[in-house]
Order: sequence, then structure tokens, then C-alpha cells
Amino acid sequence: MNWVAPIKDEETLEKFKEKLREMDDKYYIMFEIGVGTGLQLQEILKFKNKDLRGKESIEASIGTKNIKRTFQIPKDLQETIMKFTEGKDPDAYLILGHASSPQPLSREQAYRALKSAGKSMGLSSIGAQTMRKTFAWRYYKSTGDIYYLQNLLNHASPSITYRYIGEKPNVEVYLRKMTPEENERSRYLLYKDNNGKKRIEALQALLSEIGEEMDNPLNNDAYYGKVDCLLKEMEDLVENFKQTR
Repeated sequence: MNWVAPIKDEETLEKFKEKLREMDDKYYIMFEIGVGTGLQLQEILKFKNKDLRGKESIEASIGTKNIKRTFQIPKDLQETIMKFTEGKDPDAYLILGHASSPQPLSREQAYRALKSAGKSMGLSSIGAQTMRKTFAWRYYKSTGDIYYLQNLLNHASPSITYRYIGEKPNVEVYLRKMTPEENERSRYLLYKDNNGKKRIEALQALLSEIGEEMDNPLNNDAYYGKVDCLLKEMEDLVENFKQTR
């Protein structure tokens, strides 16, 4: 399975949109909503025309615990939705599977359309999460606010969000956001039951294990690729940590 990545190049993004539009306007509007709001594909496919027409934001439940989040709809996307829904039945699904059926587009159909458009452009890292990841990456690049994205996407930590959008964690951002109360709490948790040293020892043990495993002749190239990526990320984090001390 290929890793799904955000589309980071604006020219490629616009060409991808046009490719979807050539296939069918419904795929284009679906993608615009995903990239413009950060909503998940399965949520977009549930919408009826009345759910989005004339709206500045939309509330949706995300995650297994159905946590409510409010997703903003940019002005230009509002106008696109208005044009797409003009004259249509408010109670009909926004994105239909077939013109002759009242049923919404299925997730499988949507996925195949995205993959097909990507394949035609030589993009292998396209999938159901492409829209959301592209939204998140663009938002981060324009604002630098990883914490807003963490909350919106319901991630457990900023590091998960950084990984989600394919960006390296910025330790300086972490430190700037830490309040005196949070710093005090970190100190308490690190000293409690010797947790700080235990965590450091666990990391040391893992690195030692990886070092010993390096000479295993049964390892394939993919293993060494993973190790190389891990070391590069750790080296960047260490360098960033040194600069913020």
C-alpha cells in the first residue's frame, strides 16, 4: 500500500482539480470541499445540498467517539458550492453516485476516481486522505499553527499531526506554546516515579537494539530505509532541541 501524501505543489494541485473536473463535476466539488475545509471523505459524501448551501461553517462528528468539530468554509468555496447546488433539490445528496439514482456517491467510487486522476498524472501517493492532508498541510504552511490542526483533526499530539502532513516537528513551536503551568507539570511528570529517566533508558535500549540488528543479513532494503528515516528525524529533533536550550 502506498503512503498517501498531501499535494504540496500548487500547480500540481490545480492540474489535479482540472483532471477531476474533466471526469465529472461531482468529483471536482468533492475534492474542493475536502481541500477547502479538512472534512473527511466519508463526511462529505453524507451531505445534502441544504447542508452546505449558504453555510459559512459545518459541524461534523469525527473519530470513533463522535467528537464534534466545526469546519470553516472559505468564501470562495461558498461561492463554488452555491453554483454547484443552484436549482437542485435541497434534500437531495450533494454528490450523487449516478444521475439516475438518488443515492450518494460511495466511498469506493470516490476512491477510484481519486486514484484514477492521480494515475493519469503519475501521482502514486493519492488516496481517500489526500484532500484532508492537503488542507492540513496548506493551513500549517500559511499559519504555522499546528495546535489548531491537532484539535481540528482530533489527533492525540502535535507530533501525530506533523507526521500526518509530512512535516518535521518544530521543537521551538512546542516550547513557545508551553505555559509556566505546563512546564511545571512536565517537570513533575518527568520526576514522578523516575519517569523521565525511564523514558530515556527505553529510547537508549531501542537504539541499541537497532544498532545490533543492523548486521542481521536477513534484513531487506526497506528495513534500512526505515532506520535511515528514523535517524534523520531524530538528528533533526536533537539539533532543534540544542538550538532552543
